[in-house]
Amino acid sequence: MIEWMMYIALGAALGTMGGLFGIGGGLIAIPALGLLFGLDQQLAQGTALVMVVPNVLLALWRYHQRNRIALQHALPLAAAGFVFAWLGSIWAVGLDAGAMRLGFVGFLIALVVWNLARMFMRSTPPSSELRQPWPWLGLLGSGAGVVGGLFGVGGAVIATPVLTSVFGTTQVVAQGLSLALAAPSTAVTLVTYGVHQHVDWSMGVPLALGGLLSISWGVKLAHALPEKVLRSLFCGFLVLCAVMLAFKV
Repeated sequence: MIEWMMYIALGAALGTMGGLFGIGGGLIAIPALGLLFGLDQQLAQGTALVMVVPNVLLALWRYHQRNRIALQHALPLAAAGFVFAWLGSIWAVGLDAGAMRLGFVGFLIALVVWNLARMFMRSTPPSSELRQPWPWLGLLGSGAGVVGGLFGVGGAVIATPVLTSVFGTTQVVAQGLSLALAAPSTAVTLVTYGVHQHVDWSMGVPLALGGLLSISWGVKLAHALPEKVLRSLFCGFLVLCAVMLAFKV
């Protein structure tokens, strides 16, 4: 019982940070589980997904109630994301845990570089129409799906900035489409990790409960902070996680 309460409290902290940075908590939970509890990379990713999947589904449902998601854009993203997340997760469960951890460190560093670059890039006015033809959404879904399946992060962390910068969508549209991509891809990735015994359900379930209870607090805090401050905090946190995981390797 004490362990469950501890995991719920950790899930609440991770959920708050996930809501603050708009990433659902998985990107933060994975290094936390590896560093605090000594889980190997695949087990940390699979366990984090137990928390991520319900968070994504709840966010998608609530988002669609307020902002209708265009089905013709969501379908190619979701379909490609589902297939390639499944392939990426199959690849992930067969890799060496140390190599996976190094790959995850590289992924965190790449995210830092991309987010820092976006802070200094000139932004063009967003449009309600996609700058690129809709079939290119399938290509985005494929790439984001592979990365999501491989590292257990759902792909939304990649899809959202690409949709706003390359496809020229508004932030609201990008977040809705990213959730449509993340819902099936995180679900199939969790199933794959679970089948291959890379999920600690006794830890993941209370983490999920804590995350569901707290993610809205992080969202409220995010809306109270300037975007550049949020992005700077996010980059700083990713650098810290990458350094700590690199030393663990």
